[in-house]
Formats: sequence, structure tokens, C-alpha cells
Amino acid sequence: MLNIQQVTKTFFLNKPNEIKALDNLTLTINSGDFVVIVGANGSGKSTLQHVISGNLEADAGALTLDGQSIGNLPDYKRSKWIARVFQNPLQGTAPDLSIVDNFRLAALRGERKKVKIGTDQVFTHRVQEQVRLLGMGLEDKIHQPMGLLSGGQRQALTLLMTVMNDVKLLLLDEPTAALDPRSAKKVMELAHELIQKYRLTVLFITHNMKEALTYGDRLIQLANGRIKRDLTKREKDILKPQDLYEWFNED
Repeated sequence: MLNIQQVTKTFFLNKPNEIKALDNLTLTINSGDFVVIVGANGSGKSTLQHVISGNLEADAGALTLDGQSIGNLPDYKRSKWIARVFQNPLQGTAPDLSIVDNFRLAALRGERKKVKIGTDQVFTHRVQEQVRLLGMGLEDKIHQPMGLLSGGQRQALTLLMTVMNDVKLLLLDEPTAALDPRSAKKVMELAHELIQKYRLTVLFITHNMKEALTYGDRLIQLANGRIKRDLTKREKDILKPQDLYEWFNED
């Protein structure tokens, strides 16, 4: 369970351009929940994920994961339980390293950054078998640099890497925003399959209203750093994309 209690984050404090990105936000996400978050630009979506992942420190409030406080944990400890996929396929992978070396880095998530990057035959075979499941023909190319792959291929591999360890929480930050429609569809289908297989707890940010209604069992709208709507799957299932678009035109 992820418990967020009265979290506040303000940028440019006491300046003319002060922005309260998160305003005393409280949210509980139960283990196994697949929560979709929508909201206009500046509503606080990405800031929320930054605070959860440890990229930003909250000004006030508390965060706990399965009863353990994570607000003051160093990044390497937090990343042992929390994985994140960004909207830019170039983020989250090392383009000059091979596919198998990228998987090795992912496998070392949560360790102190004094580790060595070794890949024995057992690990290489494990990666090959995992990559084969994608059906992209990449299992025979795992020694090629990651940077030679398409955006869709990199996002698919990044998703696989996030579940190499027993992560508790998966943060999806618009993972299909930079992809063509075909690649986006394949990446989301893969994400949904992995989420169900590993029973992951998920926080999924999207601007794609069709994705917002297709995936997840809970839908949250953020506005001005606060939760404006929090819908169950049953409430979400009767909505149409136009309903969500109308939310953003409200005063």
C-alpha cells in the first residue's frame, strides 16, 4: 500500500511566479491497484510521481510504502521497490550499452552504486528468454547497443527491465506519448500483461483519454495540485473520452 498524507510541493516559493504543484494532497493506493491519473498541464501529475520516486523532496507531508516511511530514503533504496517508465524512450536506458548490459543495470537496481557490471551465460540466457516473449525478434540482438533500437522497442524493453526485480510500485509517466499509434498500442498491451502477471501496483499518467478509459481500475483527476475526482472502475466504465475532455473545459 502506498499512503500519501498531506503532501505539499511548491516551486519558486515567495516569488511572483510561485507555483503550488501539490497542495496538501492525500491519497491511498492499495496493493494491486492500477490507478490512472489525468489532468491538465500543471495539475501536479508529474510532480506527484517525482515526489514518490524521490526525484523531488516534498516540502511537507509523509509518504509510506507498505507501512515503511520512504520520504527520507536515499534514491538507491527507494528504487529497489519503485520502478518508473518515462514518456521519452531515451530516458531510463543507456544508449551506448548493449541490451543485455542495460538489463544488468536494471537487475542491480537498489544496490549501492559501486557495483560491477558483469553478465554471465546464465544471466544472458535469462535476458534472451525474457526478450523473446516480446515477439520483436530482439532475442538474437541483445549484444547490440540499445541506442540503435526504435522508440517502441526501447519502451518495451524498459517495461521488461522494470519487473526484473520484485518491485512493489510501477510509475508510468506517459510511456506512449512519444510513440506512433501502433507502437503505443503494443507497449500498453505489454504493460497490461506484465502488470497482471506480476500483480503490480501501478500509477499511470496519461493524456490519452482512450488509454485512460481502457486501462486501470481507478481514475483520478488532478487539478491545481489537488484531487478533483476519484472514480472507481464501475464509475469509470460508463464514461466516454468526450466526458474526460469536458473535464478540462470546466472553470
